[in-house]
Amino acid sequence: MITYHEQERIFKLDTPNTSYLIGIVDEENFIGHIYYGKRLKDADASYLLRTEEPPFVPGKNNRERCSFYDCFPFEYPAGGIGDCREGCLGIRTAGGHTGAMLSYVSHEILEGKPELTGLPATFGTKKECTTLKLLCEDKYAGMQVELLYTVFQDTDAMTRSVKVTNVGREHFYLTKVFSASLDMDNRDFDMISLHGSWARERHIQRKTLGYGIQNVSSVRGESSHQDHPFLALVGKNTTQDSGEVYAMNFVYSGNFRAQAEVTQFDYVRMSMGIHPENFCWKLEAGESFQAPEVVMLYTDKGLDAMTNAFHTLYRKHLIRGEYRNKKRPILINNWEATYFDFDTEKLLSIAKEASKLGIEMLVMDDGWFGKRNNDDCALGDWQVNEEKLKGGLKYLVDEVNRLGMKFGIWFEPEMISPDSNLYREHPDWALAIPGRPAAQARQQFVLDLSRKEVVDHVYEMVASVLRSANIEYVKWDMNRPLADIGSIALPADRQGEICHRYMLAVYEMQSRLVKEFPHLLLENCSGGGARFDPGMLYYSPQIWCSDDADAIERLEIQEGTALLYPLSTMGAHVSDCPNHVVGRVTPFETRGIVALAGTFGYELDVTRIPEEDRNMIPEQVALYHQYNDLIREGDYYRIASYSQNHKFDCWQVVSENKEESLVTFVQVLCRANFKSRRLLLKGLAEDKRYEVRFVNDKEIQTKVYSGDTLMKAGLLIPSFQGDFQARLIHLVKCEEKF
Repeated sequence: MITYHEQERIFKLDTPNTSYLIGIVDEENFIGHIYYGKRLKDADASYLLRTEEPPFVPGKNNRERCSFYDCFPFEYPAGGIGDCREGCLGIRTAGGHTGAMLSYVSHEILEGKPELTGLPATFGTKKECTTLKLLCEDKYAGMQVELLYTVFQDTDAMTRSVKVTNVGREHFYLTKVFSASLDMDNRDFDMISLHGSWARERHIQRKTLGYGIQNVSSVRGESSHQDHPFLALVGKNTTQDSGEVYAMNFVYSGNFRAQAEVTQFDYVRMSMGIHPENFCWKLEAGESFQAPEVVMLYTDKGLDAMTNAFHTLYRKHLIRGEYRNKKRPILINNWEATYFDFDTEKLLSIAKEASKLGIEMLVMDDGWFGKRNNDDCALGDWQVNEEKLKGGLKYLVDEVNRLGMKFGIWFEPEMISPDSNLYREHPDWALAIPGRPAAQARQQFVLDLSRKEVVDHVYEMVASVLRSANIEYVKWDMNRPLADIGSIALPADRQGEICHRYMLAVYEMQSRLVKEFPHLLLENCSGGGARFDPGMLYYSPQIWCSDDADAIERLEIQEGTALLYPLSTMGAHVSDCPNHVVGRVTPFETRGIVALAGTFGYELDVTRIPEEDRNMIPEQVALYHQYNDLIREGDYYRIASYSQNHKFDCWQVVSENKEESLVTFVQVLCRANFKSRRLLLKGLAEDKRYEVRFVNDKEIQTKVYSGDTLMKAGLLIPSFQGDFQARLIHLVKCEEKF
């Protein structure tokens, strides 16, 4: 609900449990942030703006205007005229001048949520959400800024975005456009962010927030393996179950910066948006620039509440398409099974064995096109190699379909190999700085997707392959960062637009893809998890979580990912052993249990694994079909963290009606001479009784406990012999009386 209190000049935005207050002050209509926190009954909290104490507002004390600018809690701060904190909006006029300040002009309160042209964004019906559109201006710069806020009926997450319009007569340049800012008092916060690298993405980091600017960012042209477009400020005593959390997540897949600045007055400015490095967007008179969306969240109930609010928003208001609420087919991918060494016969041998075991889809990975027998060549030549695939692609797909299986295929449409027909024909289609040799990564260049002819050509190549056979799944990969950011198609004063234009082009291609092929299951990938972000989830309901599918490595990766994203979005497979990344050997059963926390599939040669392992696959398939609805749709709770205790991991999923739950426990290291572990479960109904069954350990007797007992007294997990052991515990409401 959004209301405007005209007498007080205050906007009040209410979610089910929070309130967000914006105030208009002084004759110059400064827009101030008043409050964000637990839901309030009243709106008049304008005293929090501190305008009745020095330096006062300029209307009362113009001689200290700079001091006012430097401490006022601006709702959307610009910069260059007195506010020395880092602002959200930077411009440079045609005359080379900088500096801006916004004032309120008008507003609209809308039912529903407008789309953001060309960008992924959350959505909702008129009954599901309400939107505030605040129109601001800097009349000296000839600039109007539209601040957009949306609140939803079914989650405490809210969204913000910004659109800048040139209403003057001359062009100007946007040098920075962040999408959200939050000014508030510092309360001795910690800062939580997600960090990593290839094969170890999204590890959780928590540290004390100090004076100055602390940020996480990416200038790699992707949201990146190394950092993540997420930031949370939490109280010192905030845990999974209690305490304050302020969080932001960016619905964008390119360069970003998320930061918190603590000032000399112990104020905090938290902000997020497109990274300003190498960003400069020319706005001609009458043109607009739409910035991506930020998801914001406050809770006083700890990290689990934050997680479930994000999960609800993304499941119901971001993910789209046929597979939004649908069980995904169990797939087997041939990458770790064969790498480039495969042909039709080999793929069909894998498919035949997999189909007998209940696997539902064969995915053909890299190596099926051009002269691609290694990763040194042929990216861009998206024509089927019929020397490798005898009889052609349609023959292979038809044969797989005759086995009762679906067929999927891998692409890397954004890249081009120097050794490719496409590059030989169009060397200028690769990003490059004139006169400077472009740097290769994985022996490939990046296509200049800021050019429409390149985008159209690449899309048509991909689409023509999909039209040629019954292909029902696409894995869309991107295996290197952007570098040598230059385009011969853009003038000098528009070179700073390339990275954002590139990202808009990726969104356009994927939008065209899912529109032309509405029944396609699209899975995004970027060398594993370098573009696992809300922007990609708008086009694909799942993303390959990491190229490291080792069950133990995946514990930290999937914990960090599930902090924000529903389990249904995490591409997770049972991989080969010794693991191809870390060389670890883990039990096949444990690999299956960890992979069940995601989309579930296999990444191995099913014809060559030990018979004992192969015989477990039908049982794992059965577990997936039994529990996937619960895992996909249930509320997620973190019970214990291997990343913190270095011994074991545990998470829980509870159905919305609280009648069923699944607990996953992984004993990473066995302890000598210890008793059982006591785990306090979460999310159950206190007044219900649950039958508790250890699914994969028939020696442990099934028992009945009350939800009250399981959450307050806990459940005992026996100490198992050996490292890397995993157990599934299934709880079902029973009719047994107290």
